Amino acid sequence: MPYGAAADKVIVSVRTSGGEHDVDGITLLLIDRDAAGVSHFDYKTVDGQRASDYTFENVHVGADAVLGEPGKALGLLEFVLDSGVAALSAEAVGNMSVMQKTTVDYIKAREQFGVPIGSFQVLQHRAVDMLIEVELSRSMLYYGTVAIDPAGNPSERKRAVSATKAQIARSGRTVGQSAIQLHGGIGMSEEYMIGHYFKRMSMLELALGDADFHLRRLIAEGSGHGSAASFASAGKQLAGVN
Repeated sequence: MPYGAAADKVIVSVRTSGGEHDVDGITLLLIDRDAAGVSHFDYKTVDGQRASDYTFENVHVGADAVLGEPGKALGLLEFVLDSGVAALSAEAVGNMSVMQKTTVDYIKAREQFGVPIGSFQVLQHRAVDMLIEVELSRSMLYYGTVAIDPAGNPSERKRAVSATKAQIARSGRTVGQSAIQLHGGIGMSEEYMIGHYFKRMSMLELALGDADFHLRRLIAEGSGHGSAASFASAGKQLAGVN
């Protein structure tokens, strides 16, 4: 959980009835962080932010801790997670855009053999490839965010969001790696910004399901055999936390 140490209460999804893969039976509970049986481990993530792993052991809650209708929370949970994926995807596109523009500025200014390295055709091709990935991701982001509609079709929303995340995760890795390579040694230094953007991009790639997870979800939804409960597990991957 990102910045879980700063939370006073946490929302927890639990199965209160039915089988492991049943759509019904998921309930949301609002639990106090200091309740008996609740513990958390706080740590620093790769991109310099903070996160926490929460553990619940023999935690007792009353009926007043239930959010919404008992056993009917999965649809809301999936909508919130899909909205989170769209938001993280928007951050990723902004991240990629900065890396691409910063890299172009760098190869225009960095000189080798008496000329800017941006004059070398092979580096121009790499810069263009980065731009293509950024713009492709931006177009997918528009597609995914338009699908975030509480009154819309849940299956269409899932397909759009998963297609968006899969593309952006893969494009982000391509743009990030190219940015580091074109910057050379300075791209790996803590003093320079591009390495920090790359670390954040790596965390965004994993958060709420990586590219492979969302491709499997996209295929499952397209075939009509998608398991609604499967996406809830991706919440554990928020900000790269397993």
